[in-house]
Amino acid sequence: MSNVYKKTDVILIGAGVMSATLGSLLKELAPEWEIKVFEKLADAGEESSNEWNNAGTGHAALCELNYTSEQADGSIDITKAVQINEQFQLSRQFWSYLVSSNLIHHPQEFIMPIPHMSFVQGEKNVSFLKKRFEALSNNPLFQGMEYSDRPEKLKEWMPLVMKGRTSTEAIAATKIDSGTDVNFGALTRMLFTHLKSKSVEINYNHSVENLTRTADGSWKVKVHNIHTGKQEYHTANFVFIGGGGGSLSLLQKTGIPESKHIGGFPVSGLFMVCNNP
Repeated sequence: MSNVYKKTDVILIGAGVMSATLGSLLKELAPEWEIKVFEKLADAGEESSNEWNNAGTGHAALCELNYTSEQADGSIDITKAVQINEQFQLSRQFWSYLVSSNLIHHPQEFIMPIPHMSFVQGEKNVSFLKKRFEALSNNPLFQGMEYSDRPEKLKEWMPLVMKGRTSTEAIAATKIDSGTDVNFGALTRMLFTHLKSKSVEINYNHSVENLTRTADGSWKVKVHNIHTGKQEYHTANFVFIGGGGGSLSLLQKTGIPESKHIGGFPVSGLFMVCNNP
């Protein structure tokens, strides 16, 4: 018995923030396209996008030192920091558009203002941070950034970090109040509520097992329905793999050139919560 393939325009693999964002963009640009989402878990934003599984930082290179490299001559290259910040501004513009168009509601539930700080120890790191501050503060994207190496000022900024500190080692920090904290789990759930209202078919407890390209350039997708145990077959003109930890093995099954020579490694972290501030 041959497999019966159900045809659609777009298949999004994984119900995380990446699929939610792309789906929302597509529904604005091509509202007539039919979109199906397949997620192996029971709800949206339960894995990499979940608020307990990511740092929640609005990554805008305000405090991430790895985006500003020190050159051989001692100067600071801010190219990547500017690029990262511009990308985050685009995200904020898109979210603002969705809110102002009444497509998602209550932005305070997913984005909040919070100062971003970088703290360093040792003469060499203090020198780097000061040069970084001087290079960034000339750029309008980083307007309002402050620098200090005075312990009294640092106690104002970060009392817990400074409490009980007796070392005479050189220390410094930068602070910028225009940073943000983003709850990507809440944002993901909002976007999927919006997509559902736009007739996007969202299939939870469905695991994508394989995908192959056909002669005409479309994709055949094999899906396992975890509830029923049955296999389902779908075709689509466009497939997006946004499936967190499962994305690499699926990408390799596509056979596309971009899937070659890529490795992954797990990153672990422990987030702590205080129920009695």
